[in-house]
Amino acid sequence: MEDYNKIIESLGVKFVRARNIQILQPITIRNFYDVQNSLTILYDGEVSFGDEEPVKIDKGDMLFIPGGKHATVTYGNKALAKPVSNEEFMTNRDVYFQAINEPSQIGTLSNSFGLISFEAKVFDTVNFFTSLDIPPFVIKYSENIAQTINQILSEDMTDTAGKGRIIKIKTEEVVIEIIRYILENKLFVEQLVTNSTYFKDPRLIDIFAYIKDNLGGDLSNKVLANVANVSEDYVGQYFKMLTQINPQDYIEYQRMEKAVDLLRTSKKSIRAIGSEVGYKDTAYFCRRFKMMFGIPAGKMRRRESLMNV
Repeated sequence: MEDYNKIIESLGVKFVRARNIQILQPITIRNFYDVQNSLTILYDGEVSFGDEEPVKIDKGDMLFIPGGKHATVTYGNKALAKPVSNEEFMTNRDVYFQAINEPSQIGTLSNSFGLISFEAKVFDTVNFFTSLDIPPFVIKYSENIAQTINQILSEDMTDTAGKGRIIKIKTEEVVIEIIRYILENKLFVEQLVTNSTYFKDPRLIDIFAYIKDNLGGDLSNKVLANVANVSEDYVGQYFKMLTQINPQDYIEYQRMEKAVDLLRTSKKSIRAIGSEVGYKDTAYFCRRFKMMFGIPAGKMRRRESLMNV
């Protein structure tokens, strides 16, 4: 347990968004994907996830989807749900969902759910839940988590002193409660044992930090080998042995995650963003972006704009 306390202390948690949403039309998103972690609490109606044997979320329960994980999610009655791709959903999101911005209506509407999304990174570098290879899962009703989500939603809808600080504190509470739930219910034991050990390796942490600070530069295995003080032939094997992913795949994910953040927070051109995260060929960047997220970079920007309305 001491190791998990150290990991929790090292976590950098960043609130991204919160929404109180009413379902306007049942929908099945076949390849839902988001860079950030998302936590959905069902207030009323139906939500389920999975392909062959979908898992139904009971009222008051929560669906946690780690950032970077693809999932099939159904909102509303599955028998009536329209199947769509992630790209189609992002393009026509307002046809299916309506954001409700009145605090008094949190948890009171029919066919509604609350949603918060956030980052959780070890040493502000490694996506915690993604790196543990935890799949989407259900959190059974927890009064602590439910109340905290509702407080975040309410704070985000108001304009009062200290709003940002309260949301930050409450988002950190949510992350800790999720970790506690996993540990108390002995979930994903094998993943935790296998994948949490590398947080203790200082050479690997140095590599993570270097990648974060140099996404636009040379991140070849030769460069990473110099950072970790190991041979170029060994660095790829060393990285994959500890993380279960090869370094160039990890680097591409980090570059794309940064690209999404820039699309969300800046007005830079697609070309400029691609260059900033290490892609000198804009066409290649766009192809890789669509391959990873299922939608073009321009539509991702529009999606972020819609979600911030």
